[in-house]
Amino acid sequence: MNIALLKESRAGETRVALTPDAVKALVSDGWGVIVERGAGVGSHFSDDTYVAAGATIADAPRGEINLRVNAPTLAEAALVPEGSVHLSFLSPLLASDVVRVLNERRVTVLSFDLLPRISRAQYMDALSSQATVSGYRAALAGASYFDRFFPLLTTAAGTIRPAKVLVMGAGVAGLQAIATAKRLGAKVRAYDVRSAAKEEAESAGAAFVKLSVTADAAGGYARELTAEERTQQQSELTGEVANADIVITTAAVPGRKSPILLTTAMVEAMGDGSLVIDMAADGGGNCELTKPGEVVEHHGVRVVGLSNPPSQMGAHASFMFANNVLKLLALFGDKGELHPDWADEVVVGVTIARNGEINHAPTAEKLGLAHVAITAPEAAKENE
Repeated sequence: MNIALLKESRAGETRVALTPDAVKALVSDGWGVIVERGAGVGSHFSDDTYVAAGATIADAPRGEINLRVNAPTLAEAALVPEGSVHLSFLSPLLASDVVRVLNERRVTVLSFDLLPRISRAQYMDALSSQATVSGYRAALAGASYFDRFFPLLTTAAGTIRPAKVLVMGAGVAGLQAIATAKRLGAKVRAYDVRSAAKEEAESAGAAFVKLSVTADAAGGYARELTAEERTQQQSELTGEVANADIVITTAAVPGRKSPILLTTAMVEAMGDGSLVIDMAADGGGNCELTKPGEVVEHHGVRVVGLSNPPSQMGAHASFMFANNVLKLLALFGDKGELHPDWADEVVVGVTIARNGEINHAPTAEKLGLAHVAITAPEAAKENE
């Protein structure tokens, strides 16, 4: 069977779903790999390096498995071979029209957004790998836009105090932002609605901000705050925000709108020359003033809406993403053949649709179609 590696059509995207090394591993396992011409240029992978790894180059590759980083456009979805497999960051609730087109073509639709957050799936967790890149870039953006030093400096011209950085959200991206800002010499504080994040934030080098509002849920995850809790949260955070030189927000929710953490009033409480680096801009932003890909100045505070931060490190972001792809694909087949285990919770978890049926309940509801769950008895019949 052939795996098609498609060139990304999103403006400014530099990533690619497979590196030449990943292609070499797939070819060694018996897969054919067809790479769209120029697919890896943005990550500094030439067509020649893919050919050397065992791939063939085509202008319009089509395979039994079709790989992208981002969701295809409607026009691109209409070209996906009928009955094939599609894998990307699809964000099905935000791209339900694309899912509809793919499903009508009886494509098995897989999305990294839906990967179960379990220990066994860590090696294929592209959300976490790309969040690592995003957190790193967010901290660097803070240092780049800030017109003062990050570290403590003692000079003949006087002592310069370290920058005060507040990181909001201590998930994978937040922890990387904390560690990077700390390495740059800033004084870092961190906040998360999950009490369990305290130890992790402190181990990365931040002082943890504890509020009266928490949103602890089963498994260390966060539940959604009530309107009253959110108001209380914002009230208690105002002083922390006002005391920071740079606020980095990292609360992105895959496939959904980003929660508002910073109100306009909170930004107005910050000092002149302060910064907000909003890593969640593509999901609508954690700040009310955020505009994706733009720098908005309000009352002397600049709000930087980071758009697609992993694309700013195409080579390493692609390296990490490709390794995630290899691990996930291994659950769907090997030796050049597809034979997914439909009783595997990871296989089922990432599947949005197959055989013309929607298997992801929220997507089915969004499309107004019947939800058909993939169950173990079905898997047993298919494997007989």
